[in-house]
Amino acid sequence: MLPIGKTNTPEFGMGSHTFNNVYGTTLNPYDPTKTAGGSSGGAAVSLATGMLPIADGSDHGGSLRNPGNFNNIVGFRPSVGLTPNYPTSFPWLGFSVAGPLARSVQDVALLLSVMSGPDPRDAGLLPIDPAQFRKPLGREFRGVRVAWSPDLGGLPMEPRVRRVLDSQRRTFEDLGCIVEDATPDLRDAEHIFITLRSFRTAANYGPLLKDYRNLLKRDAIEEIEYGQSLSSAEVAAAMMQHAQLLDRMRQFEEKYAFTLCAVNQLAPFDAKIDWPHEVAGVAMEHYIAWQKTCYWISATWRPAISVPAGFTPDGLPVGVQIVGSFRDDFGVLQLAHAFEQATKIAERRPKLV
Repeated sequence: MLPIGKTNTPEFGMGSHTFNNVYGTTLNPYDPTKTAGGSSGGAAVSLATGMLPIADGSDHGGSLRNPGNFNNIVGFRPSVGLTPNYPTSFPWLGFSVAGPLARSVQDVALLLSVMSGPDPRDAGLLPIDPAQFRKPLGREFRGVRVAWSPDLGGLPMEPRVRRVLDSQRRTFEDLGCIVEDATPDLRDAEHIFITLRSFRTAANYGPLLKDYRNLLKRDAIEEIEYGQSLSSAEVAAAMMQHAQLLDRMRQFEEKYAFTLCAVNQLAPFDAKIDWPHEVAGVAMEHYIAWQKTCYWISATWRPAISVPAGFTPDGLPVGVQIVGSFRDDFGVLQLAHAFEQATKIAERRPKLV
């Protein structure tokens, strides 16, 4: 794949609001007073407005799914190990993956067929045939059991987002799915993700603090310093908790092939703020706390996709997150395609001035 351009991202790709001191803030095409999400906010807006046909990016805590959700396009986080991740300082640790963004699930699958495949520089790649993602996405879902958990067991969520998601439960039922209220056991996902992310951030960007502290944004400084404060025992404990989380997901998937939940807990927010400091009246404890519905899923290593699901009364996009079973990337694309074809919401484009 040959990149032909660079779109705007947050500083170091940190956070899901695309602003920086070099290129400013990327605004939402459905309402230019709102955020476009991030970290692939520039790419998502370019797709929504027709400036690009497809785009690639990375997803650590939601950087493909969140901007997909906020711009009424499709953002896919593949399984860890499906796409080459080079260069990386920690090839066997963490949650970052490369993945596609597009205006349709079909286009996402096409780009994934190019992005995935062998690369001798990445020893952690899965042995897969990229051609599988060029196969027809049509599939019968009658009798497939899926878990319905919009707030992943009680995370705060704006009522207007919940209403959009609740209105689409019937769509999955009409596709033939057996939809049941159920939530995977995600205990410790918060601690696992924040600990290991901060550990990596400190290792990668810690050396910049000495010479460029005055140029770094506050959230980057705080995350680096927290990572530097972690002991080896704390990092090891988080890694052991991660192993237990992955096994609980395996057991959950013995009953449920997919989990359906929110991409974001709120609609696109004011572009002038740094990040949402509360959701549905609940205070957020750090700069990415408002997107737990995304990064808790990152911690499971499961493939997940954001697909347009509707709009708030004031015209802001809302997506649904389809989470697949372990390494069932193609299955996620199939269910997303079926939902997309049933609703046609992804065809709605912003009215440009």
